[in-house]
Amino acid sequence: MIGRLCRMTTHRASKAAAHPTQPVERAVTAALVLAVIAGLAWIGGMIYTVSGWSS
Repeated sequence: MIGRLCRMTTHRASKAAAHPTQPVERAVTAALVLAVIAGLAWIGGMIYTVSGWSS
């Protein structure tokens, strides 16, 4: 009886291909690396500035 009221679909969504996501993954990785480098440079600049004040 339940099967007649509401049939569940058996269709599954196809999996995304690996190739289209790789350039996005590379771009995200590059952005994260650049963000880490910029953060380290900022911290280095702050340390340099504070050490300049104390001398």
